[in-house]
Amino acid sequence: QLQLVESGGGLVQPGGSLRLSCEASGRTFSINVMGWYRQAPGKQRELVAGITTGGSTDYADSVKGRFTISRDNAKNTVYLQMNSLKPEDTAVYYCGVSIWPSIQYRYWGQGTQVTVSS
Repeated sequence: QLQLVESGGGLVQPGGSLRLSCEASGRTFSINVMGWYRQAPGKQRELVAGITTGGSTDYADSVKGRFTISRDNAKNTVYLQMNSLKPEDTAVYYCGVSIWPSIQYRYWGQGTQVTVSS
């Protein structure tokens, strides 16, 4: 089993920044891809960014150039640096991981609220 705990959400003004963290515990040796999804009220959950163990990244078009995903494999932690935040970034952000050899996300954190508002 794997447990994921997110932190770093909150309220920020448009144009501001936040950094989300997600630490994994348990069977961390089996982690493959780590990533972040988000779900806004009334909308489907969408992929924000993902990162492989080798550091290859993928971003949603809506966040390219503003968000940066990174991971520290020694700490079993994935980060999401969010800059130039917009009101439309408001959502609950979920950390997810896949298990070798799959790339399908299998384990999820509890979610952390990000609200961008003046």
